[in-house]
Amino acid sequence: MYDVIIIGSGAAGLTAALSAQQKDTKVLVISKTYPTHSQTVQAQGGINAVLYEDDDSVDIHTEDTYKASRGLANKDNINFMCKNAKDTINWLDSIGVPFTRNNSNQIAQRKFGGTKKLRTCYSSDYTGLKIVHTLYDQCIKENINFLNEHMLLELIIENDTCKGAIIFDIQEGTIKEILSKSTIIASGGYAGIYSNHTTNSFSNTADGLNCTLKAGAILSNMEFVQFHPTALENSNILVSESARGEGGFLLDENKQRFIDELKPRDEVARAIYKRINQDQKVYLDLRHLGLDKINETMPQEKRLALEFSNVKIEEELLPINPAAHYSMGGIKTDIDSKTNIKSLYACGEVAQASIHGANRLGGNSLLEIVTLGKIAGTNASKNNIKSSNNINKETASFTKQKNFINEVYSYTNEINFYYEKEKLGKLFFNNVGVFRNDENLTLALIDVLAMKQKIKQMGIQDKSRIYNKNLIEFIEFINMIDIAEIIIKTAIQRKESRGAHYRDDYPFELNAYQKNSFAKILNNELQIDFEDVI
Repeated sequence: MYDVIIIGSGAAGLTAALSAQQKDTKVLVISKTYPTHSQTVQAQGGINAVLYEDDDSVDIHTEDTYKASRGLANKDNINFMCKNAKDTINWLDSIGVPFTRNNSNQIAQRKFGGTKKLRTCYSSDYTGLKIVHTLYDQCIKENINFLNEHMLLELIIENDTCKGAIIFDIQEGTIKEILSKSTIIASGGYAGIYSNHTTNSFSNTADGLNCTLKAGAILSNMEFVQFHPTALENSNILVSESARGEGGFLLDENKQRFIDELKPRDEVARAIYKRINQDQKVYLDLRHLGLDKINETMPQEKRLALEFSNVKIEEELLPINPAAHYSMGGIKTDIDSKTNIKSLYACGEVAQASIHGANRLGGNSLLEIVTLGKIAGTNASKNNIKSSNNINKETASFTKQKNFINEVYSYTNEINFYYEKEKLGKLFFNNVGVFRNDENLTLALIDVLAMKQKIKQMGIQDKSRIYNKNLIEFIEFINMIDIAEIIIKTAIQRKESRGAHYRDDYPFELNAYQKNSFAKILNNELQIDFEDVI
């Protein structure tokens, strides 16, 4: 038995592991892929903190974040994150994250949207990658155990307490039962549901969210999905906000600027989408920055633009479009990373800790996942001391999942689920996207429920038992469909526009909806409602 198991190996999971690892504490990180493949690696732009208080303050950072949340966050929780931001940066600096520095050898900062202050620390445009690699190095140094290429199938719940997880060994094709005193979910968000219209990696498929929901946890604010204004046209590869933060312009088809590039992401994404929907092209213009500055501050973006769009950004305009990027909703937690299930914690993008509300500021996600990842690890570790060792082995969950996997092999495969996955992504981008309305959301719900009904007609073509990626991707698709239903149903019920959720049939914020939505399963029925922001 482990003291703490962590599902997910991005920056939140790795930070939690380092925080939980203490003398005589046995920690295990379970990853569907590998830590260096995590979604955090794709966070290019930076991480926010008030380091120098000559022109900024924790109070201003808190106010900027709360304003972006459109009243759906807890100001005390935001303040906790902002107040700890400087310590978070100093800790990352101390363990070896190579932050870019200014001429005075101080950590350099750049400006991001939704704020007028220089607050975003960065490591060129590889910030997330550098953080993950450094955290992973530290985990190896601390001899933390890893199980890579193992997928979460179910959480083990006894007496309203989480006592471990049932996982699938992708390489061997076997099911394993991992018992633990504390479990932390850090498996990432759900914007990957917008397949082919997202900046997320293929592995972001809402597995942790669906397993946690079925275990009895509460999901919150699932209708809020952030669209990043600038992804490469066609490939949807992210072009970081740092490009606009360093002075890049957005130009329409007439080569005219049409919006303040550093407005919050929801406003910029809508302005771009409107033009694209009118069959116009939209460009990111970086030419005036000059090659030296581009090489220094955005070498990755320069390389990606050339490799995937065949554009030299120092000489040419870069065609872009918005793409689904970040999930504001997730597993409901408090500021201690606790869920409503005993001994079960959540942190990172998978969690809704009342920080981002209806819209997230760029640079705040890396800050949240590291700061609250530490909290989750510490509390999960403390929970070990208080927990009893009375855990029954050979759980019903193990038998259930063994039967489920065998059942999947018997499905008929009349319908190609890869085609359905692409259809789901397009359906979501067009109907549950930057602009929404009741008619489109209802049409999307009908299609998603129809897909759900046909799951047993989809199945897998590859019937092998060893390293069967076809099987894994089918299970991922089931998780995506289940969570897709919740996103649409909460979006239908929120009859207003707020932050990233914009309905053209209800284009205003309404006081009646200054509430958080929630979804839970009670008596095998999905329940969706609203509750006050606390």
